[in-house]
Amino acid sequence: MSTPTGFMEYNRQLPIDRDPAERIKDWEEFHKHMSDEELRTQGSRCMDCGTPYCHSGIDMAGGTSGCPVNNLIPEWNNLIYRGLWREALDRLHKTNNFPEFTGRVCPAPCEGSCTVGLIGEPVTIKTIEQAIIDKGFEEGWVTPNPPEKRTGKKVAVVGSGPAGLAAAAQLNKAGHSVTVYERADRIGGLLTYGIPAMKLDKDVVQRRVDLLAAEGIQFITNADIGVNIPAQQLVDEYDAVVLCGGATKPRQFEIEGSQLNGVHYAMTYLNGTIKSFLDSNLEDGQFISAKDKDVIVIGGGDTGSDCVATALRHGCSSITQFGTHDKAPLERDPINNPWPQFPNVYTLDYAQEEAKAIHGEDPREFSIMTTKFVGDEQGNLKELHTVQIQRIVDDSGRKIYQPIPGTERIFKAQLAFIAIGFDGPEQTLIEKLGLDTDRRSNVKANKGKYKTNLDKVFAAGDMRRGQSLVVWAINEGREAAREVDKYLMGSTVLV
Repeated sequence: MSTPTGFMEYNRQLPIDRDPAERIKDWEEFHKHMSDEELRTQGSRCMDCGTPYCHSGIDMAGGTSGCPVNNLIPEWNNLIYRGLWREALDRLHKTNNFPEFTGRVCPAPCEGSCTVGLIGEPVTIKTIEQAIIDKGFEEGWVTPNPPEKRTGKKVAVVGSGPAGLAAAAQLNKAGHSVTVYERADRIGGLLTYGIPAMKLDKDVVQRRVDLLAAEGIQFITNADIGVNIPAQQLVDEYDAVVLCGGATKPRQFEIEGSQLNGVHYAMTYLNGTIKSFLDSNLEDGQFISAKDKDVIVIGGGDTGSDCVATALRHGCSSITQFGTHDKAPLERDPINNPWPQFPNVYTLDYAQEEAKAIHGEDPREFSIMTTKFVGDEQGNLKELHTVQIQRIVDDSGRKIYQPIPGTERIFKAQLAFIAIGFDGPEQTLIEKLGLDTDRRSNVKANKGKYKTNLDKVFAAGDMRRGQSLVVWAINEGREAAREVDKYLMGSTVLV
């Protein structure tokens, strides 16, 4: 333990973010860094619990409790307190291949299950994690580390998101020759096309990709397996195939007027902006622009928030975000949302902070449902019709949303982005290989084994479990790599 009384002596501190009114003028990351001494103080608040739930990594009450990659959090908190940054980096990399990603975009379920959070504010875990890896790169401690010998086995990984990169990194570490196939023109999956640059700088992604390439991993872009490269070709040419594509099929939202000009799915909007930004700094105009438009975002999750932040940077006239959920309480409900569950409390995400700074209020509307889109004579969106809703239990025991009579409203809008989640992976590759799927259309492969019904084909990440967190994708990529190594070698050197 760093100091037995640190959590009593010091308050939780977070890095100061860039001013919202200023940061919407660019696409740079919005977090500032804390000093080493401030981080040392925050590390001292860790109690080194007898049972550290912070690295438990379990599904609980529909959410995640603790760290899915089982980060050894108390250990590297103590090392930071002692000023042993290099050792802290080694401890962090022991469980997490890409802490520079999770340190930026993870919602930090570890902090939600921190024991200090029972009686006060949790330890600043996520900030310390990012600081460790950022210092590691700054000091030149993170360098290519190719395997000393090769096994002679070849593995294809389909998809270069966090699951695919984690699987590739681990399999390469075991000495196998790994080739990663990505259908987009850049490596990174949703890390590149999906998460906006102000949350995750694309140079941070490319830096890690370059490191993996230097360690011997081969990357092939513009490779849409099952479309421009036969799926069976991979099965025939490789000793094992790991499918790590994303759950990219958007959940359909087909109501009256959904075909109007100006109604788009969120990822179409985000991907287009990111690609144009990377290709030309948005000068090519090859994206949906929200400039001078009234924008509605339908969906209260992270993807919806990213749409809010992107529209603000485009220069929208107004922005509103719809959510079907109730407004969360200011404090954790000890009965319905007890520790160590992920805390369901009212907070402002970075995007809502920005909208409030520009337009004066939280842009979210809670417990609301869109009933129809209405267009003008040219077929362009002009407004959304809504109704307030309440969640009830019907006669069959199902929880459903019921409209509240007399709460109908009309919102002016020229753009609407649908961000209500995803319905699993796209099916072309799955059908080409004849893979079994579950009731949600995900590839069927048991947790812990990751083996599909087709010999030497494995599946991990969102393609197997459905839409989830980046940290769960890394977990599954690592675990799948271990199972592939067992399959190829009879035992595994991976942990």
